[in-house]
Amino acid sequence: MSAAPEAKASAPASSAPTAPAAARRVVSGRIVRVGGVSVRLQGRTTAVTALLLAALVVLIGITLTTGDFKLSVGEVFQALTGNGSGAADFVVNTLRMPRILTAVFVGAALAVSGAILQSLTRNSLGSPDIIGFTNGSAAGALVVIIVMHGSMTQTALGALAGGLATALAVHLLMIGRGIQGFRLVVIGIGVSALLLAVNSYLITRATFQEALEAQAWLIGSLGNRQWTHANAIGLALAVLLPPAFLLSRRLAVVEMGDTAAGALGVDVARTRTVLLVISVALAAFATAVTGPIWFIALAAPQVVRRLTRSCGPVLLPSALMGAFLLLLSDLVVQRAFAPALLPVGTATGAIGGLYLIWLLITESRKSRA
Repeated sequence: MSAAPEAKASAPASSAPTAPAAARRVVSGRIVRVGGVSVRLQGRTTAVTALLLAALVVLIGITLTTGDFKLSVGEVFQALTGNGSGAADFVVNTLRMPRILTAVFVGAALAVSGAILQSLTRNSLGSPDIIGFTNGSAAGALVVIIVMHGSMTQTALGALAGGLATALAVHLLMIGRGIQGFRLVVIGIGVSALLLAVNSYLITRATFQEALEAQAWLIGSLGNRQWTHANAIGLALAVLLPPAFLLSRRLAVVEMGDTAAGALGVDVARTRTVLLVISVALAAFATAVTGPIWFIALAAPQVVRRLTRSCGPVLLPSALMGAFLLLLSDLVVQRAFAPALLPVGTATGAIGGLYLIWLLITESRKSRA
């Protein structure tokens, strides 16, 4: 009987829920079986997911119909089904749809990557752009652009290699210490600062034309994206998202802590390693396609958690939120600043910077309380 008051007294000292409370959250909801797969649905999470999906569909429709060449919904539908006029078909299927799908896929990839890292680290600052994976991808791309004078395809491969190499470096720095949340964030921030200095040095050693090309890539843009870009990131999502979704319940259990997760039969080390590889790969592929897009991975999962009031990871709503935020940001920079062609990275950087300030202030107040 005396253990209950002690548990209540110690609860405020940790921001993570206790194991029994977290376990009740994990097992709550209604189970729906589809074939041999069972899915647990929670009412508020399901409603938020449906609303985000509807909002994304509406936003895609707005993006397809508005612009310098305005189209009706009927004309867009005819173009998508192959029955539109030549001009409508060119605008929809060559100019707008590849850019839209690239934005949706990249936003989803970044958001899921951030959601996984924030769960693994149990830290709201755990995202690929804070920990340094994005800067690692940027470093790989700059080496290809400035040192190797490579093509766009080679630049994308360099960005992918740079992100994976950065993850490997962070992992090697943590060997023997365990993948603990605070330690991973601190080491990642240090690696990110080092890579930022390397990137700045590479630009200073470049020619004027190479520096312009590198700086344009570093801002992050969806301009001139074609079906090859959309197909590449779409294929990456098709490969990486299913295992991430399948491991999401284990990820929720890992959030309880190593002891509780191990007692529930979860192989904590293997689960963390697999999910970390998935998170890094998602961020690296996204950066390879568009360049660094900042703060989507940081903000989208946190916004979704507040909307769903979930204590665990919510990967599908996070993916939809990331897709919505990136596509909305791209639409704003296209329409609000026309005829100027601003890269979407300027919008996400400005909005994300304000969000980061708010998040740091909020976390500081929580720690004082």
